[in-house]
Amino acid sequence: MIDNKKEFLIMGILNVTPDSFSDGGRYYRVQDAVARGIEMADEGADIIDVGGESTRPGATPVPYEEEIKRVIPVIQRLSQECPVRISVDTYKPEVAKAAVKAGASLINDVTASLAKQASELGVGWIAMHMRSNPKDMQVNPIYGNVLEEVGEYLFSKAEHAKELGVCEIWIDPGIGFGKRVEDNLDLLAGLTKLVESDYPVMVGTSRKSFLGVLGATDPTQPVSVEDRLPGSLASAMWALALGAKMVRVHDVKETVQAAGLLSLMTSEKELA
Repeated sequence: MIDNKKEFLIMGILNVTPDSFSDGGRYYRVQDAVARGIEMADEGADIIDVGGESTRPGATPVPYEEEIKRVIPVIQRLSQECPVRISVDTYKPEVAKAAVKAGASLINDVTASLAKQASELGVGWIAMHMRSNPKDMQVNPIYGNVLEEVGEYLFSKAEHAKELGVCEIWIDPGIGFGKRVEDNLDLLAGLTKLVESDYPVMVGTSRKSFLGVLGATDPTQPVSVEDRLPGSLASAMWALALGAKMVRVHDVKETVQAAGLLSLMTSEKELA
């Protein structure tokens, strides 16, 4: 459930995949993934999000049996050895069910299609907006008004989940998922329109390609994934400052430090 005592939450990304855009293969072995999960909890993560299929642009889906094989041993270990919540990053009903049985209490759903399963399993659910699917989502994504279209989509999904009795509902604008650089910027600039809804907002910008483009002196030569920490921190703090309740990140320690400073500055401003 949502921790109402905390101003905002940090979700640590744990990719148990060979092909994720940032750290694919690095935590593919169970022991390496578990060690990283524990490390992120020690660094201050509130939730560890375990994913067994890459959803980077152009990614090829994997069978649910393979995804289960990748994530379940990790979730089982972390749920026993880690003092924080475990989330599963999946859009497959079979994987969600197995993950909850293994100890996950939150479904991070990039397709916003698993509300029924979340209700039946009695766990939280994050509904994300994505145009099309990872394999072709970046093929000419065009919007009339991206903020309105994403908002209408997410509010509709969230209301449906509420009617189904989902106990904890989050919405995520899906930065980088079927969006151009300008679409991502419009969503971040207008984030308060999502925050003003009845549903807490999660934002994930960590190391994404639009940050590589924006951070480059030459747009044809984007900043490498490894060098996108400044943009990741700036965009995450912007989202939190505008009222997002959770950010999903690779660099937990640095984000926790930055968020702590943001919280302190916000408190000082309110007292002034």
